[in-house]
Amino acid sequence: MPAYPAIAETDVETLAQRLATDPEDVQLIDVREPHELEIASLPAFINLPLSQFGEWSGAIATQFDPKAETIVMCHLGMRSAQMCQWLIEQGFTDVKNLSGGIDAYSRKIDRAVPLY
Repeated sequence: MPAYPAIAETDVETLAQRLATDPEDVQLIDVREPHELEIASLPAFINLPLSQFGEWSGAIATQFDPKAETIVMCHLGMRSAQMCQWLIEQGFTDVKNLSGGIDAYSRKIDRAVPLY
């Protein structure tokens, strides 16, 4: 069984600071489903639902820069970790999982973002 490198993580405080200071310097991917985005979302994130993997996976390297910093978010951090692993396998070199996902963002940064 191959040994996978540990997936780097970033916390919601760091994300909030990045969004406030230099949001153009980071690629933001949200892997949650459309019905979840209807409840809570952050505007800077591009939605790539894991259930629609077959529809977007072939164009990932043309839609995103594999060398740019990429932060991946989901509800709690599990699906985004899976996506991070897949991105690393595709040659992405600076991938970070958002620890705690949008749930942590709502609880610690912006209570206006609904919990679910």
